[in-house]
Amino acid sequence: MSLDAYLARIGYAGPREPTLATLRAVVAAHATAIPFENIDVLLGRGAPLDEAPLADKIVRRRRGGYCFEHNTTMLRALRALGFAAEGLGGRVVWMRPPDEIGPRTHMLLRVDLPEGPHLVDVGFGGLTLTGPIRLAPGIEQETPHEPHRLVQREAGELELQALLDGAWVPLYRFGLQPVPPIDYEVANWFTATCPERLFTANLMCARPEPDCRYALLNGRFTIRRRGQPPERRVLQGAAELGEVLARDFLLPTPEADIAAVWAKVAGK
Repeated sequence: MSLDAYLARIGYAGPREPTLATLRAVVAAHATAIPFENIDVLLGRGAPLDEAPLADKIVRRRRGGYCFEHNTTMLRALRALGFAAEGLGGRVVWMRPPDEIGPRTHMLLRVDLPEGPHLVDVGFGGLTLTGPIRLAPGIEQETPHEPHRLVQREAGELELQALLDGAWVPLYRFGLQPVPPIDYEVANWFTATCPERLFTANLMCARPEPDCRYALLNGRFTIRRRGQPPERRVLQGAAELGEVLARDFLLPTPEADIAAVWAKVAGK
């Protein structure tokens, strides 16, 4: 992947030294420029993580992706910038029963800095981190959007939580052992191909702006503006879906794909 092309894709023209300030700026630029989306997975095309097809999709064709695509791209870019970065694996607990053990199918990153290790995650949908946070449990940490914190759990795991509507909401749990690429390949294959799972049966798109977050689940579109009640509406057809994808998620989508997606999600 060309670092110059990636930085142009996210609109970043600042310093390239591997500092905390650079990390914050690159994470914020990536999160707002590259949407979270699973259109290819929903349409049965999979989500290859090899460098050339992933760079072609996200950088050249200006598409988005889900956690493996986002954070694999970010990991390659950070290493090209000179950061010491590793991939980690997590289990999503958001909106799940507290005693349910889900698969380790979420990718996130650890970045080591002179200020200490930091968590980076540009691929968690409607609650994607728009800034890095310190890998330090027990403290509330500000981001450009919601405050977050890490809570120590059993077996040495950490749980990432976000402050939503005055309550701390658990998002996912993870350990600090680096994950080899082959494990991501297996988890990504399962996530992208298992029938009637979250990403193979539903359309999911998300993108933050500095003052709001956009989210789309099938035909249900939500805008959350800072300090205001959420705005919700149900899309009424493929034409409106195409408009929302282009305007709010910055997704250039062929008409045939829009029609195929709408056929799958209409009425959900």
